[in-house]
Order: sequence, then structure tokens, then C-alpha cells
Amino acid sequence: MAIADGGDLIILAPGVRRFGEDDEIDTLIRRFGYKGTPQTMESMRHSHELQKNLSAAAHLIHGSSEGRFKIIYCPGYLSKEEIENVGFEYRNLDDVLRQYDIAHLNNGWNVGTNDDGSIDEFYFIRNPALGLWSLKDRSMKK
Repeated sequence: MAIADGGDLIILAPGVRRFGEDDEIDTLIRRFGYKGTPQTMESMRHSHELQKNLSAAAHLIHGSSEGRFKIIYCPGYLSKEEIENVGFEYRNLDDVLRQYDIAHLNNGWNVGTNDDGSIDEFYFIRNPALGLWSLKDRSMKK
């Protein structure tokens, strides 16, 4: 609910070295990718490994935008190929940090300027543990 259809979710992940919380889940994520609920459910029908590890299947679903918006991953350790192979877009972390100086951003709405001079209005969440969930009484609308 926090991202508009067609929007971009940019994830700054300087410390991320793998996709899953353990090696087995990481392996399954790399094999099946973040392809959305229908594709994950189809993969479960054919993969005994995925059937035995429902937490990996849940991770594949929760990590997907379900085709609503782009997920752009800016990792510190994972390669462009690793990011794209699981279904995310890749951007170089250093390039994005130059564009979005997180030391000077506030939680919530921020305004910046793109390289072409256009205005860039975006919502910043410093702590990813807060998630992207929205409550009716805490709407992110301006």
C-alpha cells in the first residue's frame, strides 16, 4: 500500500550478502526468483524442495511486488547478475547514494533534484524493519 502502482522501490543494501536468512532459503530464492504468487504456487507444484520449505515459498511471495512496481536493489556485495536473476533491477550502490544523500534525508517525504533538473519527490524509510505497510490512520498521503 505504500508504493503506487508503477512506482519504484529502491532498496539500499550495503551489507546484504545473500537473499535468504539461511543457505537453503538463499539457494531456493536464487533458483526460483521473486516472480509473484501465481508463479511461486506453480513452482511449488513441481518442486519437492520448495514444498518442504514453505518459509522459502513465503519469502518468494513477500519479496515480490506482484508486478505492481519495480524493485531496484542496490547491494554492497551481490552482483548485478545475482540481482537480476532473482527478478529485481540492479543499480550501483555508490551511484544511488550520491543521488540520495541519506545522511540528510528525513523519514517521510523528501524533495530532490534529478541530474536533468527535474524535481524528484520520494518517501524515505530509514529503518527497513518499519516495512512498507500502511495503516488507515497513518496514511502516507501528503
